Amino acid sequence: MRRGTRPVVVGVAFLASIGFFLVNIVDPYSGATASPDFASHSRFLDQPVQKLDVSAKTDEQTVSVDTFGSKEAPKPVVVPAAKSSSSSSSGSTHSGAPAAGTPDPGSAQAYAQGVLASQGMGDDQFNCLVALWNRESHWNVYAYNSSSGAYGIPQALPGSKMASAGADWATSFATQVNWGLGYVEGRYGTPCGAWDHSESTGWY
Repeated sequence: MRRGTRPVVVGVAFLASIGFFLVNIVDPYSGATASPDFASHSRFLDQPVQKLDVSAKTDEQTVSVDTFGSKEAPKPVVVPAAKSSSSSSSGSTHSGAPAAGTPDPGSAQAYAQGVLASQGMGDDQFNCLVALWNRESHWNVYAYNSSSGAYGIPQALPGSKMASAGADWATSFATQVNWGLGYVEGRYGTPCGAWDHSESTGWY
């Protein structure tokens, strides 16, 4: 090797090493990001962008709305129960229950209290009568015992017996009270006499 070429080789080797060192420090592409010619990659992977095309005019659009209606629920119809015949040769058949109505125990008791007062009986007899017919029917003019056929406030057996006090015996508390007080007087003398018997036997 010639002596003149040795410094050249050394210089080239030095510059190459310096260049390799600088490449690892400075990104050769760093200037590219500031270049106006740099194109970034699409984050949608070059897929076409969705577009909404409304070609029709707004005044040509129609909107349909569902409609609904309502009507009042039908009211229940109460069909009266038919009365069964109470007549028989043995007298053991039971009268059927009439149509159910709205009992009025308060009015029935007030009426009975008035009848007792007119007969000279006081609150003691009235209290016995209230307890007696509470036990029998709770003063319900429509009370019906399906096992025995007893009916009404005094639980007449059969209920048709009360027809002797009035034709409206099946629905009138006054007719039932009148019949019941007559039965109590004829059999026990007073309401308290009937109550004492009911207490000892469970019936009157």
